[in-house]
Amino acid sequence: MKVTDPVCGMQVETETAKHRLTHGGTEYVFCNPRCKSKFEAAPEIYLHKHDHGPDHAGHAHGQAPSSAPANSDAIYTCPMHPEVRQVGPGFCPKCGMALEPVEPVATGAGDDSELRAMRFRFWISLVLALPTLILAMGEVAGTAWIQFVLATPVVAWGAWPFFVRAWSSVLNRSPNMFTLIGLGVGVAYIYSLVALLAPDLFPPAFRDHHGEISVYFEAAAVITTLVLLGQMLELKARAETSGAIRALLDLAPKTARKLEADGSERDVLLELVAKADRLRVRPGDTVPVDGTIAEGSATLDESMITGESLPLAKRAGDKVTGGTLNQDGSFVMTAKRVGSDTLLAQIVRLVAEAQRSQAPVQRLVDKVSAWFVPAVVLVAVATFVVWALVGPDPKLAHALVNAVAVLIIACPCALGLATPMSIMVGTGEGARMGVLVRNAAALERLEQVNTLIVDKTGTLTEGKPKVTDVIAMGTIEENDLLRLAAGLERASGHPLAAAVVAAAEARGLAIPTVSDFVSDTGSGVQGSVEGRSVRIGKGSYVGAGTEEDARAADLQQRGKTVIYIGLGGTMAGMLAIADPIKETTREAIQGLRDDGVEIIMATGDAEITARSVAAQLGIDRIVAGVMPADKSALVAKLKAEGRVVAMAGDGVNDAPALAMADVGIAMGTGTDIAMESAHVTLVKGDLRGILRARRLSRQTMRNIRQNLFFAFIYNSLGVPLAAGMLYPVFGLLLSPMIASAAMSLSSVSVIGNALRLKRAKL
Repeated sequence: MKVTDPVCGMQVETETAKHRLTHGGTEYVFCNPRCKSKFEAAPEIYLHKHDHGPDHAGHAHGQAPSSAPANSDAIYTCPMHPEVRQVGPGFCPKCGMALEPVEPVATGAGDDSELRAMRFRFWISLVLALPTLILAMGEVAGTAWIQFVLATPVVAWGAWPFFVRAWSSVLNRSPNMFTLIGLGVGVAYIYSLVALLAPDLFPPAFRDHHGEISVYFEAAAVITTLVLLGQMLELKARAETSGAIRALLDLAPKTARKLEADGSERDVLLELVAKADRLRVRPGDTVPVDGTIAEGSATLDESMITGESLPLAKRAGDKVTGGTLNQDGSFVMTAKRVGSDTLLAQIVRLVAEAQRSQAPVQRLVDKVSAWFVPAVVLVAVATFVVWALVGPDPKLAHALVNAVAVLIIACPCALGLATPMSIMVGTGEGARMGVLVRNAAALERLEQVNTLIVDKTGTLTEGKPKVTDVIAMGTIEENDLLRLAAGLERASGHPLAAAVVAAAEARGLAIPTVSDFVSDTGSGVQGSVEGRSVRIGKGSYVGAGTEEDARAADLQQRGKTVIYIGLGGTMAGMLAIADPIKETTREAIQGLRDDGVEIIMATGDAEITARSVAAQLGIDRIVAGVMPADKSALVAKLKAEGRVVAMAGDGVNDAPALAMADVGIAMGTGTDIAMESAHVTLVKGDLRGILRARRLSRQTMRNIRQNLFFAFIYNSLGVPLAAGMLYPVFGLLLSPMIASAAMSLSSVSVIGNALRLKRAKL
């Protein structure tokens, strides 16, 4: 029986599903642990998403409904506060930023209603604010009523979204930039309105040397227009930060060429492709889903997925990845992974989650921001009091203008954007280069790594081992030994097991079936084949003696892995397996050593074999014959010594150590459980990706520090200037309109600096 995963919508077999959760008396089944954890964190979002229609759209976390049209099924979140989620677009109740969809969308499929609304409000406000400003600067008598007529639509309609967000920040007890904007614009406009309608209410301290009350309609209108411009530029720039995800989504074709049972071919929508479907990929086509070539051959450009620029030749039996480009040749493939199971879909999901995660450095920003807005309000009040007491005439008018300038220029939008914008761009660019970072914390930690533990098989080596020697003992023949071993190993998922099966098939041997199969992780496997008890694994697991160990040592000194075979409780023979070192491993190891990283090889292989491989790569420290628990213990020991430890591996046995390390790095060519446990995945399985990841980490964290420096310096200098510190010496005051322009440009400059990461060389 199949049920629907409430998070991703995939069909899951209930009989074999491992990930389950009971909520409200109902059991839900999930396709992977990530979906389960997302549901567990906010079940009401996913139950609402799948169980209710558009007429039931609600808003989580006390948010106000959005007036923008949207797909009511989509879940939106805040890039600065990912814990905030709601159905449909709107604004964050904590920072006031426009929300973004949780699930990324391809180019042209997104909801840009917020940007279009801001653009429309900006142009209308600009048309009305410019003549208001001209009239005010001309100081023409009797124009106050005209300024009022022109400025009122700008403030009442153009600034309405800011007032709504300001009020929401008060209700949610989360003061933010819109609190200050709402206060500044509101005070300037209401003051001017009262001055226009009831000038006799004001004391002499508000009157100029002509005895008139100055109005600031132009300040309220121009500030609103400049903030709208800043919001429009910010929304456009934020859209660019998601360019990497959209580029990945755009890789997938909309249709696939399906071969029917009667031999005919037809184009079908990609979402209709099912597992085991046969698909034709012609020259120039994009591979639609993950699968295996059944017929034909081709040269594929996989740079868009792996970051590797050289095209690869593929033939029958080779794996192909959805989203890669067929440069030449034609082939028929069998679909193996479709929909959200494809590598491309997993990459998009990982990048989207990473972009919404928070780096530890963000905690400092959050603490500062929590006190910043109240502090600014106090500074504005102090500014008003000081100018009212000792300022030039009209004292109270000067006090009001400078207090408004302080409120406007101190908006903490640049401070809030400093970290999330860099994280979004950095993780997106990493994905383009085949480096998938699960969260911002891993990205921040990666630059601090000084020790790297590497597995051997599939990490340092190609992970495509081949049987080179079959050594039979006693009366059994070589082919019989290999045939029985292959029967047992066919039930195992270990890379060495596949080599044994491939060797038997290459000799044309009939491989028997196994029963009572048992896998003892880190030691070996056992089972019953043709009525005989068969054991394969380490010497101690099979019961090897000193004579067998001596023969094995000779093979191990040549860099080969030896597995022992026992039949009926006695030694029956050995298989020697060689796994070539990846061409790029030497370059990667040398680069990491030059970068100050100590390399430690930890492998379940025998010490003689491990030392042979380590000597070829220049690795000085090895830990051989380790069980999965031993790798975890090694990580824990090194961390206790004060080291920042990264672990790189590709197998099920590496998963515990990957999870325990400061940064777990999985080979994309390895097992799913390794990738689930890791913090970073190298799509191509190339260790040079660790060097790229470290460069990405350094450049992203440098970018964040630059942004934070700009934001802090901006506010440190801007607030005193707005308060009037230069007036006693130079007679200069900062206009609220200039303060508004500076505030908007500070946000755009931070985003612009983050976008520089798109040009970073990894």
